[in-house]
Amino acid sequence: MPNSLSGKPVNFIYGAIVITALSFSLTVHHPASANELQEVKNEMSAVLEAWYPTVIDDEHGGYISSFSHDWEMTGSQEKMIVTQARHLWTLSKVTALFPDNPDYPEYAAHGFDFLKDHMWDDEYAGFFQLVTREGEPIPDSSFGENYPKTLYGNAYAIYGLAAHYGATGNPGSLDLAKQTFRWLETHSHDKEHGGYFQQLERDGTPRKDGYPKDYNSMHILEALTELYAVWPDDLVRKRLDEIFHIFRDTMVSDRGYTKLYFSENWTHLSYQNASEAVIRENIDRDHISPGTDLEIAFFLLDAAHVLGIEDDPETWRVAKLLTDHTLQTGWDSETGGFYNTGYYFPGDDELTITSDTKSWWPQSEGLNTLLIMADMYPDDPNDYLNKFKQQWEYISEYLIDHEHGGWFSSGLDKQPDSANSRKSHIWKGNYHSFRALMEVMERLEQKE
Repeated sequence: MPNSLSGKPVNFIYGAIVITALSFSLTVHHPASANELQEVKNEMSAVLEAWYPTVIDDEHGGYISSFSHDWEMTGSQEKMIVTQARHLWTLSKVTALFPDNPDYPEYAAHGFDFLKDHMWDDEYAGFFQLVTREGEPIPDSSFGENYPKTLYGNAYAIYGLAAHYGATGNPGSLDLAKQTFRWLETHSHDKEHGGYFQQLERDGTPRKDGYPKDYNSMHILEALTELYAVWPDDLVRKRLDEIFHIFRDTMVSDRGYTKLYFSENWTHLSYQNASEAVIRENIDRDHISPGTDLEIAFFLLDAAHVLGIEDDPETWRVAKLLTDHTLQTGWDSETGGFYNTGYYFPGDDELTITSDTKSWWPQSEGLNTLLIMADMYPDDPNDYLNKFKQQWEYISEYLIDHEHGGWFSSGLDKQPDSANSRKSHIWKGNYHSFRALMEVMERLEQKE
């Protein structure tokens, strides 16, 4: 069992505003590298400068979605609740971290207004998944027709709104977060089997066919963690505790990876007993995702801290198991970086990497989780600290665009054409990279 956490959140006090950060304080075992800390700080500033105010939509509100590799507007400018809410979350955290910059609160308020005025459904409540640049709701073929909604999107709305309230004290943000939570409680929450249904009709009716529950529930885990920190409501705590235990005790396999898709009663929907050909045809629904596992390891630890059970040995065991399995099966020990997907084909003891490219977001999640493990298990044979350093070097060399700013969509060692890919679109914002840099910076500062 690791040493216990320090037992309280980190507080940033600016004038009369007290912001409670969700990051937990860790026992420090390694001296900080001044160069590493400065590099992370510099890159955090570079990320912010690349994105803001470039993505601010002064004409229609919210944040512009799509930019080319050199930050020229390109392609469809539809706006998705996930991306818009992630920008709101980032800018809320930046408002707390850099209180002397008057632009960040303005940019955050800009996003809040767009969510409130254009993405919230005044007729049925809940947030639309997709709207036009101007803010008109539109059907999305990837989710269905009739202006569908998702747990995934509404969870991110809660996440961004709760952070905005924590940073600014805006009562409208907390009120809208509460309304969203209660709407999900009425429509998406499964009173019989626990957890939440993912796909929702416009009126909130859950779709129970196909794959009704899935790993993207990790984002309601994340959202309720953020919400409970600013609104310690009994029902929020109950739902946070419920989804926390579903992930830790049901969704994480004994082998150490996250199962992805489930039936209504949490039966794993897997192709494990099918032929390899059938498995490969359905690999998007049944695979192992190193980035997901590294992200969930962090979410479990963060939620445990907010719930006041950060010393629980089972949570640490599962978080470490997720990390170790990923290092053993999905880590490029030679170059650094985490592969996208893999699979245990029937009869195989070894994981087969089914996609050896390296998307930007698993690299971000890996950076953060490796440093957590390095702090808590300094003498572990996995040597988390050196892997953290190798991962930072990988990101700096293969992911960061030192010419135009921002991060490539995938590591150039595997996909050199990513140098010309879009820097931003509805599925790619700065959320993963910024959050990882923020978490790492805070931990490295503790080491000084």
